[in-house]
Amino acid sequence: MAKGTIRYWAAARQAAGVGEEPYDALTLAEALREARDRRDSDFGTVVARSSFLVDGHPVGSRAHEGVTLPEGGTIEVLPPFAGG
Repeated sequence: MAKGTIRYWAAARQAAGVGEEPYDALTLAEALREARDRRDSDFGTVVARSSFLVDGHPVGSRAHEGVTLPEGGTIEVLPPFAGG
């Protein structure tokens, strides 16, 4: 297991109720599942529409189960942004 930090931005922060929290997980999928299990369905909806950075690198369309988390790393949860 790797330990690090999940940072929430904009609507994700509001849905999470915190700006950041620790993770203790092997993969991005596991870290997000654990975060969702602690919250209501609104949080899950926001996370499902979000994009992610792991240590500043975009996850893109990669399967979250295949994104290994680094020790001391940071996951950024970026919900869709409005505007034009």
